[in-house]
Amino acid sequence: GAPLTAVKRATRTFLSALRPGDETVVLGISSQVEVVARPNQARAEQIAAVDALTAWGSTTLHDAILAAIESVDGGRGRRALVILSDGDDRYSETTAAEATARARRSNVMVYPVALGKVRPPLFAELATLTGGRSYHARELEGLDQTMANVAQQLREQYLIGYSPARLPVSGANEWRSIQVRVKKPGVSVRARDGYYVR
Repeated sequence: GAPLTAVKRATRTFLSALRPGDETVVLGISSQVEVVARPNQARAEQIAAVDALTAWGSTTLHDAILAAIESVDGGRGRRALVILSDGDDRYSETTAAEATARARRSNVMVYPVALGKVRPPLFAELATLTGGRSYHARELEGLDQTMANVAQQLREQYLIGYSPARLPVSGANEWRSIQVRVKKPGVSVRARDGYYVR
C-alpha cells in the first residue's frame, strides 16, 4: 500500500545518502525479524532488496529493536540504528523496558522515525538514552526529507574519548553518568547520558 511504498522510497533515499564506505544492514519487521540486505552487499543490491519488500505478518517491534541492536553492537566504528515504524508492537516476546535496557547497555545510537499521527514515548526514550534523535513523520510526503536529515546527522558526528578520574573496575556493571558541553554559543550537543562499566 501507500505507507510501504513511501517507506521503501525513503529507505532508498537514506541508503543513497550514505557514504560508500558505510556498512549497512537492513532488517524487515513482521512476525519475525528478517535480514533484508547484508553489509557485504553492494548498495545497489541493498536498494533492490528493499524494493522487493512486501507487507506480511504482524509487527514484533520490540523483538526487532533487540535483534537490530545485537546485529550492529559488535561492529567497528560508530554504530547507529535507524528505525522506521508506526510504533505499534504486536506479539513481541521482548518488552519495551527490555528493549530500552539493552539499548542503554549498547554502543549504538538509535534514530527512531515514527510514522503517522503519534510518536510513541519509547522512541524518544531510545534516542535520549543512546545519544540519537527521534523524528516524527506525520505526513508520508515528508519522509524522504526526514531520512535525508538522518543521513546528514550521521555524517556530522564526532567521537570523543576521555580517561575517567575514577578508573573503571572490570565486571562492576556500574552505570556512570556523563555530560557533554561546548563553550561555543548557539551550538547544541546531542550525546548519550552515560555508559556502563562492564
